[in-house]
Amino acid sequence: MNRKLKTRAKRGASRPAIAQQNLREVTEFDPNGIEVTHHRTVDTLGLMLRAGTITPAMHDAARDFQAAFTIACFDCMPRSNLMLMARPAPGKYRPADFTDTQIAARERVAKALDALGGHGSPAGSCVWHVVGMQTSIREWALRQGWSGRPVRQESAQGILLAALGVLMKHYGIRETDPR
Repeated sequence: MNRKLKTRAKRGASRPAIAQQNLREVTEFDPNGIEVTHHRTVDTLGLMLRAGTITPAMHDAARDFQAAFTIACFDCMPRSNLMLMARPAPGKYRPADFTDTQIAARERVAKALDALGGHGSPAGSCVWHVVGMQTSIREWALRQGWSGRPVRQESAQGILLAALGVLMKHYGIRETDPR
């Protein structure tokens, strides 16, 4: 590793904010020795699992929600009306629009959000944005607010932890590591 890469590695390691961003720069050398920079997304749930902030069961529950969210095609929606998540209003539904698998996934997401208190609750909103849309906790905390004030990042992480505990119970996942 040359001096330039060591400096970048030290700089990146000393800044904890880089872990909260959606993208991370990774600089490598290709086989011809040319420096190449790749942009990779940061896996918030994976980072939290490795840090010991969440348990493997919470991670599994989050991944189950994330899988249903992706199958339901919510992750590619620029805007969404959360009131019509499971099925569109009568008369607006065309059978060719969604497959049965997508509709079932939308219903699973709707049931999970209901267990979290609805999409307007702090837990429902946090899981929708952080787990489903894969935004960082920091970004959700800055964007989400009550009474015109943003949520502190520590509070946002606590909201996510509580929500993952509820999701774990909702999906019937048991903790295998007794504490």
